[in-house]
Amino acid sequence: MTFKVHSPNVVYEQDSVTATVGYNTTDVTINNGELTATPTTKSVQFKTDLKVPKMGLMMVGLGGNNGTTVTGAILANKNGITWRNKEGVQKPNYFGSVTQASTCRLGAGPDGDIYIPMKDMVPMVNPNDLVIGGWDINNMNLGDAMDRAQVFEYDLQRQLYPLMKDIVPLKSVYFPDFIAANQSDRANNVLTGSHWEQLEQIRKDIREFKAANELDTVVVLWTANTERFCEVTNGVHDTADNVLKALKENHDEISPSTLFAVASVLEGVTYLNGSPQNTLVPGVVELAQQLGVYIAGDDFKSGQTKIKSVLVDFLVGAGIKPVSIVSYNHLGNNDGKNLSAPRTFRSKEITKRGVVDDMVASNQVLYEENEHPDHTIVIKYVPFVGDSKRAMDEYISKIFMNGSNTIVMHNTCEDSLLASPIIIDLAIIAEFCGRVQYKMEGEEEFHGFHSVLSLLSYLLKAPQVPQGEPIVNALFRQRAALENVFRATLGMAPENHMSLEGRKAARLPQTDAVKAAVASV
Repeated sequence: MTFKVHSPNVVYEQDSVTATVGYNTTDVTINNGELTATPTTKSVQFKTDLKVPKMGLMMVGLGGNNGTTVTGAILANKNGITWRNKEGVQKPNYFGSVTQASTCRLGAGPDGDIYIPMKDMVPMVNPNDLVIGGWDINNMNLGDAMDRAQVFEYDLQRQLYPLMKDIVPLKSVYFPDFIAANQSDRANNVLTGSHWEQLEQIRKDIREFKAANELDTVVVLWTANTERFCEVTNGVHDTADNVLKALKENHDEISPSTLFAVASVLEGVTYLNGSPQNTLVPGVVELAQQLGVYIAGDDFKSGQTKIKSVLVDFLVGAGIKPVSIVSYNHLGNNDGKNLSAPRTFRSKEITKRGVVDDMVASNQVLYEENEHPDHTIVIKYVPFVGDSKRAMDEYISKIFMNGSNTIVMHNTCEDSLLASPIIIDLAIIAEFCGRVQYKMEGEEEFHGFHSVLSLLSYLLKAPQVPQGEPIVNALFRQRAALENVFRATLGMAPENHMSLEGRKAARLPQTDAVKAAVASV
């Protein structure tokens, strides 16, 4: 479904569109305890490259559950593979992908609101066209790795196997201290040499993958094991120069994910961190800013945490005070096995706990300064359940007149089937952002977004933002930001949902009977 915007502020050229929009904000000052709100409007000019590139997605952890699920799903969709289970014939889809399976309101039509798929709002890469590659510490081909993952139905696996058996992951980086010891039996496909030598090999892999597949652009995404947090140290992680120096000196506190991030940034390639560890240390951020490369993280927001970011936003917004949040889950895939180690679990706990902070801080009526709900996270490894993670949550809230309300929910999360469309969305939206430039009123030159691509926050548990900027976890605010940026690139105003045209008074003429009834009083 295609459309064009009819506006004097929008100019279409062969491969680009330039649009000018008004950017409305409200500045608030505080003077002697009194708040003053000043509405402001600035013009912003966007310039967007409409040419969709040939794109590659290189995943770290290609042979894992997520890597094989993403690869298999793309192949199934691309080749129109159907399969049979006990419910009948099944067709492939991209359900769970906000770009591919959700819609946006375009505007009001003669018969009501007009909605179009998000993927048709702006020119995006079709996931069927993604070229897949990547690394893994295990050398199993993707056909067998798909079988090991036990995510897809057997009849689908049977048809995908010939398409996946010849895909073998590249050798990856393995520093045993950063993941659980129970992963050592998988590590048979690892690079050797110094940190710097391994970094140079990763860079070479990216260049060769891009050249061999004649790609215009590549995105690197970490979907490998959760690492423990590295101990961020001045002189090691604080600047770009120090990170590079630490890599050359084989420093023990440079993690594999940070090494991949540095390699990607040096190659001018967007790097996305889909796990909870602190990959994007200050020196990596500085390096990305110096080279004008996008980075984003941390940790896919897929199941339990996505629901939490909706439910707590609803409760706090409704004037209800959550006082206790207990989140328990157990899973049996390799992610669960790795998270059974205390240090890797701690990384996951940190990202899961922080998801409610901005919503709590937004309501000073419910919460005093520095007051937070009790918030506990439990994750257990239960091999039998495999990729079918069980999540159980209890929310206790204070309600009217200090009464209590308890909400308990059980969520069976098919872990990789929820995470995989998020991987696709992250890559596709990140690529689109690379084709957008804008300048604010008073600025002379166009520029891109900040290297820390916070626009991807909707898809991430612990979104990284530019230094000093507020962190937003509320899901609907995050999605609105995405949708409204897409609209702005085409010269359309953000959605405000006031619908004033349908709310105006429509007083009817009084009938004689009504007049008589009024007069009788």
